[in-house]
Amino acid sequence: MAYSIPIVNAALMILAVLIMNKTMALRFIQMSDVLTIDAAPAEEEPEPEPEPDIEEPTAVEASGETQDSKAKPKSFMPNVAPPKLPEGDGKVDFDDLHRKRQEKDMAELTSLIESHFVQRKKDEDELISLVNRIEKRRTERAEQQRIRAEQEKERQARLAEEKERREQDEQRRKHDDDAKKKKALTTMTHTYGGIQQKQEGKKGAKKQTEREKKKKILADRRKALIIDHLNEDKLKEKANELWQWMMELEAEKFDLSEKLKKQKYDINQLLARVQDHQSAKGRGKAKAVRR
Repeated sequence: MAYSIPIVNAALMILAVLIMNKTMALRFIQMSDVLTIDAAPAEEEPEPEPEPDIEEPTAVEASGETQDSKAKPKSFMPNVAPPKLPEGDGKVDFDDLHRKRQEKDMAELTSLIESHFVQRKKDEDELISLVNRIEKRRTERAEQQRIRAEQEKERQARLAEEKERREQDEQRRKHDDDAKKKKALTTMTHTYGGIQQKQEGKKGAKKQTEREKKKKILADRRKALIIDHLNEDKLKEKANELWQWMMELEAEKFDLSEKLKKQKYDINQLLARVQDHQSAKGRGKAKAVRR
């Protein structure tokens, strides 16, 4: 029995340390010290000597002791049951006491371990539930983002379709206007016939030819702008290209306007010279007639 008690004490201390309970660990360490001391072979105690006979106190002494006990305050004593001594020779079975104490401590330690593992299982369940909620939230957020992206894509496609439809309507309207103008001109040509039509036939045909040529040139220059399929970089390049083309047109327009001004100036100068020459010639004829 001297070898089994230290082993049990060591096991109790290890289990107490595993559940990180310092109070229980200190308690088991103190208990192991007590058990080690108590586990030593007890010396035979001497037989108790017979107690001397004590005379019973008189009534006066009893009353005095009663008054003294009333005067003194009562000390608090825990309700602890005294250990039962075995009948017979009066020896105490320390091994049985140690075994019962160890069984009690082992039961308490087992209860603590079970409560620890129950709490640990509860914490693990809460952690798993939290992870599941986070994953569910992440999935819902991804689904919401996907739906928003699809809605944005549909909106962009709808805007592109509306823009293309407006452009087609605009082109159709322009084409109808041109057709109406041509039809009106044709009607006017057939209505106002005769000599004027014959005289101005060539001129009108020439104007019509020039107008058609101008429309053709403008149609070649003014091409449909299709940019729906272009990305951001391509759009920037297209914008720069259109800007350069517009600058070239503005420069060409300026050159033509300056050329037109110069031609008008030259025409006016020539007309002035012709008028001066005609006036001078008229004055010479008048002088000759007078002579």
